[in-house]
Amino acid sequence: MSSITLLGTGNMARTIGALAVAGGNTVEVMGRDRSKADDLAEALGGGTTTGGWGAVPAGDIVIAALLYDGVVPVVAAYGDALAGKVIVDISNPFNATFDGLAHSEQTSIAQEVARVAPAGASVVKAFNTIFRGVLEKGRPDVFMAGDDAQAKAGVAAFVESLGLRPLDVGGLTMAHWLEGLGVVTVGLAGNGIGHGDFALGVNEFPG
Repeated sequence: MSSITLLGTGNMARTIGALAVAGGNTVEVMGRDRSKADDLAEALGGGTTTGGWGAVPAGDIVIAALLYDGVVPVVAAYGDALAGKVIVDISNPFNATFDGLAHSEQTSIAQEVARVAPAGASVVKAFNTIFRGVLEKGRPDVFMAGDDAQAKAGVAAFVESLGLRPLDVGGLTMAHWLEGLGVVTVGLAGNGIGHGDFALGVNEFPG
């Protein structure tokens, strides 16, 4: 099983944390508000601990469960505390109308994280195409992108411990397209499907 640290105390941190505990993983919570982190750790149970904001995370996998505009600044502020860690970015940088990305260039939050992360840290994009409610009650595919094969293997093993299927879409440049897929998901929820009780996935049709 994996050891993970959740940066953040919001809904996605709670959902991923609950799945992680149920899957037998070791979980730590870090939040700017220590009382909220303590409350989440108590709610998650399973020996979940809390760590001081900005301290070296106990988890080998650090999940940045933050709004997109906070991910890069937080990783930069943590600095060498994240050396040797696998940083998982789950954010979606939607624009104000939710029909495009907040950044205009062909980049991604995950790629920007990689630029400020300390030496020895690896970055993986994952979980951003899944609505929280589906993650709570469904078994969606988890698309992931990253340049470090070993880091992706570790994240894949963690995803499998949640009872989900990891699907590797390629290197970290593909994180840009995963963020675009997040926009498509929101578009489907508001239009063709009309609700959020679905997830994008892959069906194989062999020969």
